[in-house]
Amino acid sequence: MGAFFLMSFLSFSQSNILELLPGSERLEYDKKTGMHRLYGNVNFKYQGNIMYCDSAYYLEKRELVYAYGHVHINKKDTLNLFCDSLFYNGRTQKAKLWGNVRVRDNEFKLTTDTLDYNARKSEASYKHGGRVESIISKEVLTSKVGYFYPESKNFYFSKDVDYQGADIHMETDTLQYFYSQKKTYFHGPTKIITNEETMYCEYGWYNTNTAEGSLQKNASITRPGEFISGDTLLYKPEERLSIGIGNVYFIDSSENLSFKGDYAYNSDSLEYAYVTGKAIATKYLDDDTLHLHADTLYHFAADSINELKAYYGAKIYSSKFQGVADSVIYANNENKVAYFGNPVIWTEHTEMKGDSIYMNISDSTISEVTVYQNASILMEVAVDSFYNQISGQTIVAYFRENELHRAVANGNATTIYFPEETVTEDSVTKIKRVGMNRLYASNLRVDLDSGEVVGVSYIERPDGIMYPIDQINEEEQFIKGFNWKAALRPRSLAELTGKD
Repeated sequence: MGAFFLMSFLSFSQSNILELLPGSERLEYDKKTGMHRLYGNVNFKYQGNIMYCDSAYYLEKRELVYAYGHVHINKKDTLNLFCDSLFYNGRTQKAKLWGNVRVRDNEFKLTTDTLDYNARKSEASYKHGGRVESIISKEVLTSKVGYFYPESKNFYFSKDVDYQGADIHMETDTLQYFYSQKKTYFHGPTKIITNEETMYCEYGWYNTNTAEGSLQKNASITRPGEFISGDTLLYKPEERLSIGIGNVYFIDSSENLSFKGDYAYNSDSLEYAYVTGKAIATKYLDDDTLHLHADTLYHFAADSINELKAYYGAKIYSSKFQGVADSVIYANNENKVAYFGNPVIWTEHTEMKGDSIYMNISDSTISEVTVYQNASILMEVAVDSFYNQISGQTIVAYFRENELHRAVANGNATTIYFPEETVTEDSVTKIKRVGMNRLYASNLRVDLDSGEVVGVSYIERPDGIMYPIDQINEEEQFIKGFNWKAALRPRSLAELTGKD
């Protein structure tokens, strides 16, 4: 805010003797009323202050002073006060100044129309508009109401408060300033504008020296390409650190990325951020939107790294694919998504599982998925009954337009599928399952179309069997460890976060 508030306002001494100094052109005394009248170039000293004016009245018994015309008060050659007229009560130590009021010391200048001063409380105030300017810096504050407490160096402004500094502009309804701490406190809608950002809150504080602040209630910070909001935003620019608490929302338009959560921590110096508490990240793609939800989300954005990491109960949702895992890593700069800890991925007709899964994507289009250890691919072809299945130690799946068209299973490869044929009955064409094929081999390549197996290739002759549809051996109907997990599949953003 600036040192211009450091003011030792009128602090009258206990001497009640009015000492007339040389210069007054005429002096009258009314013995009956005890009134002294001074005219023309009046110059006197009262309670430690030197006063100049065109005329003055002093009621000695009642300890009242009235001054009129070009009033000028000087204290210790450092504080000067000017006004058109003044009233001072020596007993109550209250003063009232009217007309073109100006107060100036070595650091500040205050101008207003009317000023009240209470010497006992060390309180000065204006209630009809005032302007405070720094003499030593480019700082100006205006408001309709202002209170000054010189001894404690605390200040209070309200109604249309506007502060303009060299690098900052504040607009608020109510502003308190604690000079010793260099802190401004806000009570009401407040906007803070600097060279790099615009801040808003309805309660909080801001340090004008360090630019550190705590913005509360509908708080937000807008920077070029970035926006963050929350119940409370803590800002520490010297540490290049910002913290959001409660209903935090952050968007980085340069990355087409946003975050939501209950708590957010961002370190520009360490080049990472994390969000926790119902955390969700949203990546805006060319023709889709990718949502990542977990207990805690980390974002690393160094020069060579741009990664989203989701830990504990991670879920991912887009209109083209979905997934769940204990943890997920989305490498934005490499267009890769890695799933760890009981991962499951779904596309339109496909469910993929394994110990870990690596997905290559371009925008939201899957090109390739590699499933490691205990790998399986399931495709439901008849509800709750028949599933085309592929398993192996490792499976590499290839996609076209997010549709699985080929899978290569390596190591103890197995495929189970239910071929279909077209049958015409009573001039009606129907598609029906004719049986179940089960093949075993070291390696298998399975070609698919819309979840249906259209071809199987192998290097070594496989061990296989074909069961007619009415003779299927139920013990061989499923691959080892078969577990259809469609119930875990998030099918909407609401299901992703568990919100209605």
